Amino acid sequence: MSDDRHSMSFTTGSLFHRESVKLAALYLGLGDWNSVRDKVIAENLLQTRTQNTLKRVCREVVSRLRTLSQRELELLVEGSHQEQAYILWLAVCRRYRFIADFAVEVIRERYITLKSDLTHEDFDSFFNRKSEWHLELDEITPATRSKLRQVLFKMLREADLLTANSMIHAAMLSPRLLDVIHRSSRRDVSYFPVFESDLKGMA
Repeated sequence: MSDDRHSMSFTTGSLFHRESVKLAALYLGLGDWNSVRDKVIAENLLQTRTQNTLKRVCREVVSRLRTLSQRELELLVEGSHQEQAYILWLAVCRRYRFIADFAVEVIRERYITLKSDLTHEDFDSFFNRKSEWHLELDEITPATRSKLRQVLFKMLREADLLTANSMIHAAMLSPRLLDVIHRSSRRDVSYFPVFESDLKGMA
C-alpha cells in the first residue's frame, strides 16, 4: 500500500474554463492568491448563487492554478481557447495524481497503441487497480465513483481530448504551449494523447 494518498476532490464542476481565465488574470494583476480569493469572494466575481458555492469553486480553481508557472498563467490569459483548455487539463493533472496517472496509463497508452476509444470500463478497471494500492479509494462509495468518472470524462471533452462519442482526440499542442510546458517539466507532455514523433513537428 502507498502512503501517497490520492486527493479525489475534483467532483466540484469540471475544467472551470471561464472562471480559471478570470482568476488567472486577477492573479497576474495582484500577484497574490490570497488577494485573489478575497476579491473574488467580496465581489462575487464568479456570480454564484450562494456564498458556499462561491468559496468552494474559488478554492478549487485556485488549487489548480497554483500548479502553473508564471508563463503558463500568462498563456492561459492570452492564448487561444484551445490552448487555454490544454493548460487547464495540465493544471488538473498536476493537481490530482489520480487524473495524471489516468492520463498517462490509460488515455495516452490507448492512443499510442492505436486503441482510440475510451469506455467507462477503462475507468473502472483503472480505479480498481489503483484501489489495491490506495486504501482511500476503497472507501469511496459507488455513487461517488460514478460521479468522479462522469466529471473526468466531462473534463476530457471540454479539453477537446475526447469526442462526444468517447473517441480519444489527439492533442494539437502549439509551439508556444509546448515551450512553456517544457520549461516546467518535459515529462508533463505525457498527460496528452500525442505521439513522440508528432511532438517534433509541433515544436
